[in-house]
Amino acid sequence: MRFFDEMHASSAHADKQVRDHYQTYSRWLQRQPGELMASRRAEAEMIFRRVGITFAVYGDKDEDGSGTERLIPFDLIPRIIPSHEWQELDKGLKQRVTALNRFLQDIYHGQEILKAGVIPAEPVLHNAQFRKEMMGLSVPGGIYSAIAGIDIVRACNPDGSGTYYVLEDNLRVPSGVSYMLENRKMSMRLFPELFAEHRVAPVAHYPDLLLDTLRALAPASVNEPTAVVLTPGMYNSAYFEHAFLAQQMGIELVEGKDLFVKDDFVYMRTTRGPQRVDVIYRRLDDDFMDPEVFRKDSTLGAAGLLRAYRAGNVTLANAFGTGIADDKSIYPYVPRMIEFYLGEKPILQNVPTHICREKADLQYTLDHLAELVVKEVHGAGGYGMLVGPAATEAEIEDFRRALLANPANYIAQPTLSLSTCPTFVASGIAPRHIDLRPFVLSSGKSVQMVPGGLTRVALKEGSLVVNSSQGGGTKDTWVLEN
Repeated sequence: MRFFDEMHASSAHADKQVRDHYQTYSRWLQRQPGELMASRRAEAEMIFRRVGITFAVYGDKDEDGSGTERLIPFDLIPRIIPSHEWQELDKGLKQRVTALNRFLQDIYHGQEILKAGVIPAEPVLHNAQFRKEMMGLSVPGGIYSAIAGIDIVRACNPDGSGTYYVLEDNLRVPSGVSYMLENRKMSMRLFPELFAEHRVAPVAHYPDLLLDTLRALAPASVNEPTAVVLTPGMYNSAYFEHAFLAQQMGIELVEGKDLFVKDDFVYMRTTRGPQRVDVIYRRLDDDFMDPEVFRKDSTLGAAGLLRAYRAGNVTLANAFGTGIADDKSIYPYVPRMIEFYLGEKPILQNVPTHICREKADLQYTLDHLAELVVKEVHGAGGYGMLVGPAATEAEIEDFRRALLANPANYIAQPTLSLSTCPTFVASGIAPRHIDLRPFVLSSGKSVQMVPGGLTRVALKEGSLVVNSSQGGGTKDTWVLEN
């Protein structure tokens, strides 16, 4: 399989030509001794550990039975995107997130897209992520997903050029933005001379944009809204990010036990008495938010949140029910949403997808399991999937049985030739597969993002799985300004 090399114009010949936007960096890299790069990597690891930039891995257990804390490996070599490519990505991402918010508004109100037959009703209305409690509830600005993380990959075309595709939409509680910010700080600390030679677009203002977005979505009657970050607590895998963002925005980090609802208003407990809360940036799933409505045994949220939400006295970012729009069973229909709601052709294409609930697609998938990536529609984090070319015969047969038992639970896609980027590994500098997660903010008045996003890298040779829970790392992402 041929891969698009982000740094070199040809990966098929020994005399690889460095792409224009990597020329300055390549010359610098050639001058760096391997021992120096290794020492800088050790320095980065020490700083990240000292700061506490870790994530929990639920499947791994320490001796006391608790989840292990790991560093997400930081790779020293940045992923560089030229200005003209980012401009196209920026337009495509804004278009896509706008259409997804329009879809959510429609699905919980008139359901015009279903009536028009553009999307079949069954995978929407019978989906576990569809929240009937949201029917008829209007949200500020029509924005259901104020913070979206859209996963982008670049595949190699037959002529050697590369094309960006959207691999996945994350509209519920997308994570990873803290690593984007911390990676940039680390790059600037370790290699300040590089930023004097490159015009790299800044990302440090993301917390300001996020806070502006949250405040813009506050109930209309509130002049000086109080926003909080709601976390499940310190044992959550992304707790570092929750605390980091609250600190960066200068707002309170709260748990469910810190909140209560009275007369359909939300308050947080403080040392000075109750304080009204107008916007909740929530970092836990629907099921745990309100035991009055969803899981009765949840102690992570606060009873009555949906009542306060329905009364228009608090805004949730993101809204209940956003999961229906990022479910993998709905993903194949996003290009149709863009045309239906915006009257435009999609700027960014989906990965070609076989919908296994459809008879012909199921048969094709069963016939080509060894060549395809098969995903559970509710799966996440690289789990619940089959990577056909890397699977054993036994694993393929297990998935065949699962597909036949419940075909609607799966989609299938070709094994993409994810692009590679030079990465500093134990053996030296070697290509490793990457993706990109930009973070898109919608306030109802604007759709915006900082240039770049989180580049994730599959550190294992040949691996296409970039998820941190499966051994992946991260890179700084540089978008070059003109």
